[in-house]
Amino acid sequence: MSTSQLVSEQTSATVSDLNIEADVLVIGGGPAGAWAAYNAAVQGVRVVLVDKGYCGSSGATASGGTSVWYVANPEQRETAMASREALGGFLSERSWMERVLDRAHANLHQLGSWGYPFPWDQQGKPYYRSLQQGAEYMRLMRKQVNRAGVQILDHSPALELLMDQEGAVAGAKGIRRQAGGRWTVRAGAVVIATGGCAFLSKALGCNVLTGDGYLMAAEVGAQMSGMEFSNAYALTPAFASVTKGAFYRWATFTYEDGTVIEGAGSQRGRSVIAKTLLTQPVYCSLHETPEEVRAWMRTIQHNFFLPFDRSGIDPFTQRFPVTLRLEGTVRGTGGIRIVDNSCATSVPGLYAAGDAATRELICGGFTGGGSYNAAWAMSSGYWAGQAAAEYACQLGAKANQRQVHSVGQAAVSSESSHTFNPQEVIRAVQAEVLPYNRNLFRTERGLKDSLERLHSLWREIRHSAAPADSQALPAREAAAMVATARWMYTSAQARKETRGMHKHQDYPHQDFNQQYRLISGGLDTVWAKFEQELVNRELVAL
Repeated sequence: MSTSQLVSEQTSATVSDLNIEADVLVIGGGPAGAWAAYNAAVQGVRVVLVDKGYCGSSGATASGGTSVWYVANPEQRETAMASREALGGFLSERSWMERVLDRAHANLHQLGSWGYPFPWDQQGKPYYRSLQQGAEYMRLMRKQVNRAGVQILDHSPALELLMDQEGAVAGAKGIRRQAGGRWTVRAGAVVIATGGCAFLSKALGCNVLTGDGYLMAAEVGAQMSGMEFSNAYALTPAFASVTKGAFYRWATFTYEDGTVIEGAGSQRGRSVIAKTLLTQPVYCSLHETPEEVRAWMRTIQHNFFLPFDRSGIDPFTQRFPVTLRLEGTVRGTGGIRIVDNSCATSVPGLYAAGDAATRELICGGFTGGGSYNAAWAMSSGYWAGQAAAEYACQLGAKANQRQVHSVGQAAVSSESSHTFNPQEVIRAVQAEVLPYNRNLFRTERGLKDSLERLHSLWREIRHSAAPADSQALPAREAAAMVATARWMYTSAQARKETRGMHKHQDYPHQDFNQQYRLISGGLDTVWAKFEQELVNRELVAL
């Protein structure tokens, strides 16, 4: 750490700069961040929430709505958990599944008491599995967060974390996109709830999810887990970004001449669709959707119909072209490794929640999208917020008197004048992660070649300053996407089998001897190790 990196906010502040002290800083204003901020605040501590967009409308949930992994019947719970264990390649943990189901149950009933308008089931009871009114859900969460006394900074993305001399996280710094200037929040603990990374693929609600939290966490020494399970692609009309998939269970997929594509399906036949798309367009027909479902779904998934209505297409009588859009770790399960039930990371003072954290614990290697992500977000956010508040309280009044320094370098370095074009870097990363024949159908050669180019890209941007204030965010997003892609492919290279959503063309079968989770990390030198090896080293170091 250089002297120039020591934070002296009072001397450098301009009129529009903000310098705030808090007990807990929550980065991210989606469901996980909102639950974290709320539950930290009700513990009686000072909480600040910063969001890249507007807390309550940014992210995938507000724009798309979601179902929730809610299973009240004990017998059905057992079946639900067993099903996920098998789909996920037996990398999940039953104890975490049970915790999340219990927590989601409690939180959903809490939402009901706050006034969320759950639909009614056939028995006349609230249908707790549906949070399809995503905008209403997040509007309600923002209201509760405000009532709890949380200070919200909208349009204020975090760019880097602060650390103290003991190596604990002590706040963050960022920019104010609309008000201008910068912000610094010194805090006893930080919760990262920035979502996953969809690589700006234009999937519904995902274009603010660029892996920023992963990079900030890695810069302070945190690790990732399950990053090989990052190649989730969602079905969408070729002319739109709406990735709602419920109707596709009744879909028939055809070639342009109307011939049915054998084996193509929205669940297990998605690879067939991808292989076909490599050479020709794929069309979809939803004519087999039951009449009662068409009417019902229009009331709860109205945004599915928007692109069709705009284009004058009736999706139940007319064929339409489809494509697969990468959702990366948003529907994947990789993310920041958490080390205990509180959602703590391996770095003191740092917690992770929602899609920013790994969801392997409940989903293994199979997609955590939709209902599982929703249950995980509200549960992990709840736990992370509470634990962060307790941690900050233990630090006492001296927490914000600590000498701290900023740790970011790529695209935020104060010691480098080197700059880069963010859009060029973003296009270069997308060229490695978006194509099906690189990310969905992985090969040893393809992973090696992509990693060589991504490592080279990282070396170009590793020590760099933001090109200009207006480019500070896209530059940082570009750096985060490069880093995320390298952890993804390094982990994919280390898993020499096919398991969950990780499909390796050179190792097409699941290998019993590789039934373990992979941990990854590093910035200049990226690494991947199986979990027990890392745990053993941590135990020796204690």
